[in-house]
Amino acid sequence: MRIKSSTVVMTLYLLFLLIPIYWLINMSLKTNQEITSGFTLFPHTFTLANYATILTDPSWYNGYINSIIYVTMNVVISLTVALPAAYAFSRYSFMGDKHLFFWLLTNRMAPPAVFALPFFQLYSSVGLFDTHIAIALAHCLFNVPLAVWILEGFMRGVPKEIDETAYIDGYSFGRFFVKIFMPLIASGIGVAAFFCFMFSWVELLLSRTLATVNAKSIAATMTRTVSASGMDWGVLAAAGVLTIVPGALVIYFVRNYIAKGFALGRV
Repeated sequence: MRIKSSTVVMTLYLLFLLIPIYWLINMSLKTNQEITSGFTLFPHTFTLANYATILTDPSWYNGYINSIIYVTMNVVISLTVALPAAYAFSRYSFMGDKHLFFWLLTNRMAPPAVFALPFFQLYSSVGLFDTHIAIALAHCLFNVPLAVWILEGFMRGVPKEIDETAYIDGYSFGRFFVKIFMPLIASGIGVAAFFCFMFSWVELLLSRTLATVNAKSIAATMTRTVSASGMDWGVLAAAGVLTIVPGALVIYFVRNYIAKGFALGRV
């Protein structure tokens, strides 16, 4: 059987993409001495001590807990705000609607560094510095426009006649939106939640600037691994592997929704 050249190219490309992940896992199973001593494709001294450090050291596992808390808060807040906003853009025409929609997207285009200092000053003034809600709200500045843009495309695909029929049947707006409309755009909600989660999970600058101890994220913890004895490469690699796991799980559960998003041209 003749193998297509495109299949070979795609296989080689995927293997190339997996090299960094393999190397990260490989490093996480080595001792620091073996990592710094030379190049090895497999661990000569297999160890799980690096993962044990992550799971027993409060500075590490608290970083994971903090990240999960503010990421979850951000996804909930972003979707709660974006759903009615996207519905308004998809169903109504009003003065300046296109300009407002574009302005929302420009917020998403701006780099986080632009807003780091204003957020730091604001949160320090109102007592929100180093809290989970501070990081969650800061990330909403980027995630809400993205969620509105994604959801608006899915909502436009739902015929307006469904809204009118529901109102004729006596549904209030809230009941119609929750029981009828949201199930119809479940794919869009899944796609929007995925992208909000991924941005908030991997974002470093704001999460490091707006938190120091109580709400310090795992991303910020990973940048502070230098000690008197040098860089702890094994622990850092183990933290990287564990950081990939939540994102991989989210991708697994929403993979069908993402595929529908690609089909609708909103991803």
